[in-house]
Amino acid sequence: MQDTLFKPESIALVGASKVPGKVGYSLLKNIKEGGYAGKIYPVNPTAPEILGIKVYPDIKSIPGTIDLAVFMIPPKAIIASIKDLADKKTKFAVVISAGFKEVGVDGALLERELKEQADTCGIRLVGPNCLGIIDTKSKLNASFAADMPLTGDISILSQSGALLTAILDWALANDMGFSKFVSLGNKADLNEADFIEYLADDPDTKVILGYIEGVADGKAFIEKAYKASKKKPVILIKAGGTKVGARAS
Repeated sequence: MQDTLFKPESIALVGASKVPGKVGYSLLKNIKEGGYAGKIYPVNPTAPEILGIKVYPDIKSIPGTIDLAVFMIPPKAIIASIKDLADKKTKFAVVISAGFKEVGVDGALLERELKEQADTCGIRLVGPNCLGIIDTKSKLNASFAADMPLTGDISILSQSGALLTAILDWALANDMGFSKFVSLGNKADLNEADFIEYLADDPDTKVILGYIEGVADGKAFIEKAYKASKKKPVILIKAGGTKVGARAS
């Protein structure tokens, strides 16, 4: 995994909205007000500008390259847009949108199609159905969590967006600093093992925390978590330990 995900020089927000309260509005507002210094490209076919930022009707009309794309549009529209990102040399996409395997068989098929299209185009995915990501060092709040936590040395990954939001609220109330927040969502592509491996060598992270409901690849997870634990503390909570809990997860 490259630093481009957490330190992008340009971001396309596909599904940016001019309506306060909508995810597409909140995410754009968070990125702008969080202090992100890179280029911001909101994408919306009907709005000429949002929050004083020029809006583009589609991905193709964005000038130059795009390091990171954040999607807040329906699943089928995301799949159709992936090819356009390949032309912009995009390496990472965060899929906030729901409507994938968490809703059933049809959603699972869409998620598989999304992963296949991303693989073909060389794009790594975070999510779908996630809260987004935060990097306090690069002042990137690519999430719909309202506030940026203080800068610190602890990074956390979570499969539960609700838990991540609760931790963010607690951190703000208690002046607790963090380095990175990662909402894993459905883990169509990048999973807990990938992020543990990355954070193990991240100079901005001294402690890795995690909440996981299931492990995508048990062998890779054990190997990468073991290697990371030789470099810094790795503290993980696994939910769904009982039969009832496993069904809920």
